[in-house]
Amino acid sequence: MEWLKTHRNDAILIAALLLAGGALLLWLGLTRQAGGFAQVRIDGETVLELPLNEDAEFVLGEGEHTNTLVIKSGAAQVIAADCPDQVCVRQGAVRYNGESIVCLPHKLIVSIEGGGSNGVDGSTG
Repeated sequence: MEWLKTHRNDAILIAALLLAGGALLLWLGLTRQAGGFAQVRIDGETVLELPLNEDAEFVLGEGEHTNTLVIKSGAAQVIAADCPDQVCVRQGAVRYNGESIVCLPHKLIVSIEGGGSNGVDGSTG
């Protein structure tokens, strides 16, 4: 009880931060939308648009710059790549609007697009 008397403002600040963080997580969880398709770009050029509701597997690139992309259960995931860092493989699956997988060595970007509207039609700044 003595600690609370001497650190009352600290306790109020911690409680306010926990409340704000919880509210933000709740808002983010309720407003994200599942995507409709995966857009695949290599070197800035769109090469494929794949629907997320159809399972498929593709080898992207050629020669020493290949990535294996799998569409399964409404999500896209790079399961294999011959790049040295393997960041794109460790990224895991993406399924929500705006999420992406990037492989910098191969100049590959897989981004999730489409899907339903989240009710937000603009922003202010």
